[in-house]
Amino acid sequence: MSETTRDWDAFITKGDSQNLHMDLAVDGITCAACIYEIERDLEKVDGIERARLNYTSHRLGVEWKQNTTSPDHIVSRLERLGYKVYPFDPAQVKERGDKVGKDILRSLAVSGFASMNIMLLSISVWSGNHSDIDEATRSFFHWLSALIALPTVAYSGRIFFKSAYRAIRQRNLNMDVPISIGVLLATALSLVQTIFHAKHAYFDSAVMLLFFLLAGRYFDHMMRRKTRSFAENLAVLKAESATKIQPDGSLLDVPLSKLQEGDLVIVRPGERISVDGLIVEGVSSVDQSLVTGETKLHEVSVGSPVYAGTMNAQGQLTLEVIKAAQNTLLDQVNKLLETAMEARGKYVQIADKASQLYAPLVHTAALLTLIGWLIFGAGWQHAIIIAISVLIITCPCALGLAIPAVQVVASGLFFDRKILLNSGDAIERLAKVDTIVFDKTGTLTTPDPQLLQEHGLSQQQLIEAARLGLSSSHPLSKAIVRAAYKLNINNTELTPLKQASETAGQGVAANVGEGEIRLGSPKFCGVKSKDLAKIESKYPEASIIAYKQANGTIHLLPVAQSLRSDAQTQVSRLLKRGYDVQLLSGDRASAVEKAAKELAIESYYAQLQPQEKIAYIEKLRGKGKNVLMVGDGLNDAPALAAANVSISPVSAVHLSQAAADAIFLGEPIAPVFDALNISRRAHTIMQQNLWLSGVYNLLSVPVAVAGYVTPLLAALAMSGSSVVVTLNALRLRLSFLSASEPDTTYKLGK
Repeated sequence: MSETTRDWDAFITKGDSQNLHMDLAVDGITCAACIYEIERDLEKVDGIERARLNYTSHRLGVEWKQNTTSPDHIVSRLERLGYKVYPFDPAQVKERGDKVGKDILRSLAVSGFASMNIMLLSISVWSGNHSDIDEATRSFFHWLSALIALPTVAYSGRIFFKSAYRAIRQRNLNMDVPISIGVLLATALSLVQTIFHAKHAYFDSAVMLLFFLLAGRYFDHMMRRKTRSFAENLAVLKAESATKIQPDGSLLDVPLSKLQEGDLVIVRPGERISVDGLIVEGVSSVDQSLVTGETKLHEVSVGSPVYAGTMNAQGQLTLEVIKAAQNTLLDQVNKLLETAMEARGKYVQIADKASQLYAPLVHTAALLTLIGWLIFGAGWQHAIIIAISVLIITCPCALGLAIPAVQVVASGLFFDRKILLNSGDAIERLAKVDTIVFDKTGTLTTPDPQLLQEHGLSQQQLIEAARLGLSSSHPLSKAIVRAAYKLNINNTELTPLKQASETAGQGVAANVGEGEIRLGSPKFCGVKSKDLAKIESKYPEASIIAYKQANGTIHLLPVAQSLRSDAQTQVSRLLKRGYDVQLLSGDRASAVEKAAKELAIESYYAQLQPQEKIAYIEKLRGKGKNVLMVGDGLNDAPALAAANVSISPVSAVHLSQAAADAIFLGEPIAPVFDALNISRRAHTIMQQNLWLSGVYNLLSVPVAVAGYVTPLLAALAMSGSSVVVTLNALRLRLSFLSASEPDTTYKLGK
């Protein structure tokens, strides 16, 4: 059955600007030219706004205007180009990818075994030609080589031949075309020379070329497979159903698409949470490491938000659904991941365009070489051998791998460190940064307020206050609850006080055996003005919550956002690297000054409006600075867009995430340092690889045209150039294998 008979409408979603969007898995992608061919062809279709193919996952995202084209037409067009198309499913993509990998590996093994045997026969012929080998013996060795080479070329070369045939049929050229022509010409010429008892045959060149090309292709396949692993982990986290509480109280397992905002769902201990929601009943610990980057269990209770993809570790929870099938945090992370894997910066675009131009140039160079040698009186066999050598040695595999190999390695490093790129040229721009501007609230500090250590409550008093806090919807009360969980040495069960009642905007009160207890604003708890003024002067950056015991004793509790756990360490590392680190905040001057002094940041500004942040960043850029903005708030979005490059934490508001070039997961800010460090090194290696590819062709092509290179040497040189750029790309990963590195490495300006 043709794939075009599938009900493709079932896989359509709403894209940007209410356009229709469909994700497809495409089989048969072998190089950058395939990507260019598919995207260029689809974007010619009337109504298609965007077609972007991800080389790592072979995922094709197509977006088109409604009522202009159909998914059947899109799929048919791809099939006419010679590609097999399926609905994108990470599990099926992995399964098909594993089959492709095994096929390449089998072909590699066959060509490797054959090349070793043919090389032994060739060495006998070479040595015999310089001694006393007779014609019959030499012909016998050549026929033995042919007997090994012909089935090997047919079997191991089919991967390249199919791709080349598909390209030629569509009147296109990809990298597999010159490879296929070179291999087939070398094989055919060798067979002719064997038939006519010539001194030389080049079966070894053809089979050796296949071996090295297949080794490079298998290595590329394995790198892409490793890069996909993080995406596959996220896909596994996504549940497809939830246990909904029906109006009559019964439980029903329903697909996520049937859930609406406000529905109630049950999550049992050990189950994966399938929605973004708020806890309305229950207390538990949640493992959210694979979604937010937090490594320890997160204590949750009534009023706490939880996210799809996290694991409920302990108690049963009842959740009010906020988001279900789409736009959950897990979906947003997945979208960022897809954007990161589709990203194409300046150097990638240069390499892609060069690779597209290279294929016709390779054929032109080989044809001109053949004609030139024939004009100058060379025999047709000798002229063809030289043309084959030119065809093989100028194959742009090294250039095609130069940038993608670095990007694949860099992407793996970013994913390992919980960094997701949101922009194609983010690596290049991050590499040029010399000035870093941090927002304070929610960026250098934790997004949630914390109870300061100097609260003066005993463990029992804190637990009692926390039980009141569990009955409150006020965000500051959650700081008391979090502090109680941390101090709860005896693991006393924390449950809301059932008799508690909340006064909106003021606080919560409950009658216990000894009298009434209260938690809320100082006024709600009867705090005297002078007592409040005294503690406010001591903690100018904090909000004050009052807790009144049954005996009338009142405790004033300072609550404030504290610095992230590694803020001091990471800012210190950035300063040692030579970055100019500054702090811009809309917060009070006293709070900003305190944070700046703790972090040893000399340049800081407080109480700034969004337009003032933009003006300051534009002033820095006017001085020639390359500015990285790190922020998370709604007021930071314009500044993030104004900077040369920007990063936001995953806790940022959606507008800030959209404006940022990268997102980092988790509470620590170490990913900011890692992003800069990885980008600088990746940028350097990208430049090196482009130079290596260019120098290789400048040196090798004239030598091959002059006739000093045999097809075997051409195969070795071409494969060697690809290996060199790939190994150079791998240096990026090797340099980050150690857990720590000297802070003196890669200082700015050195």
